[in-house]
Amino acid sequence: MKEITRINHAGLRVRDLNVTRDFYDKLGFEFIVGPIGPEPVAVMEHPSGVNINFILNASEDAAPENLLMDVPQKHTGFTHIALEITDRDSVKAQLAELGIPITETVNLPDGSQFFFIRDPDKNVIEFHHPGKA
Repeated sequence: MKEITRINHAGLRVRDLNVTRDFYDKLGFEFIVGPIGPEPVAVMEHPSGVNINFILNASEDAAPENLLMDVPQKHTGFTHIALEITDRDSVKAQLAELGIPITETVNLPDGSQFFFIRDPDKNVIEFHHPGKA
């Protein structure tokens, strides 16, 4: 469909709004609204325009691992969100200062590099630094 212009938001199911807000605030996201609606949902947005809807109904007794990424059986679904960055060394330094570990780094022959972190609910976030075109 040619009418689609961009991704409007990503939805992530989480357990605790306060813990989630604190984590994403450290990444530069700003709280917009919530909880609202029947699910309920809270919304945070980065100044770059990346918008995340946090669905606040995860079970407290849910598995401690990410069922899309951490178990041998491969379930269908979205596995991560990728945030494009301009300075990988700066982002890595900021993550280290915040005590947020990088779980994996991938370097491609064209100079692209992407690395991954996990939020408090084990959702995967990729920081993507493009290489030379």
